[in-house]
This record gives sequence, C-alpha cells and structure tokens, in this order.
Amino acid sequence: MKKKREAAVHSLKTARGQIDGILKMIEDDRYCIDISNQIISAQSLLKKANLTILKNHLNSCIKNSFKDDEYEKIEEMSKIIERVIGK
Repeated sequence: MKKKREAAVHSLKTARGQIDGILKMIEDDRYCIDISNQIISAQSLLKKANLTILKNHLNSCIKNSFKDDEYEKIEEMSKIIERVIGK
C-alpha cells in the first residue's frame, strides 16, 4: 500500500510542477497548442493519481466494509465513479 501511495504522491507532485510550468507558459505568451498539450498532460497525471487512490480504496476500505457488513461505502464509490465518468 505504501508504494501505491508514493505513486499517487509522485503523480500529483509532477502535475503540480507541470501546472507551474503551464502558468509560466501563459505568462510568457507561448503558443496555445503547446499550452493545451501541457494541460492535457497534467490532467492525465491527476487522473492517474485518482485511479491509484480509488483502487486502493477498493482494496482496503471497501473490502473491510464487507467484513463489517457496512455497505454505505459501495454507494460512496458509485457516486465517485459517476463523477469520474462525468454523469
């Protein structure tokens, strides 16, 4: 689990660096398509981090909730999946 957390943190820190770079690109009046490509790249890293976190949630929190007969976590997961897919 620690490796997964470190992977998520790494993706988020890399995205943060990219966002700082994007802001500088805008301030430097760089080519719009180049800026857009960097935004897409940062979004990809954020999605990757989110997927890692959600997989970890499935394998820990939700798994444990079944042992305790607590099923509200399934509804939480359903709601977040709807948000992720844009419903």
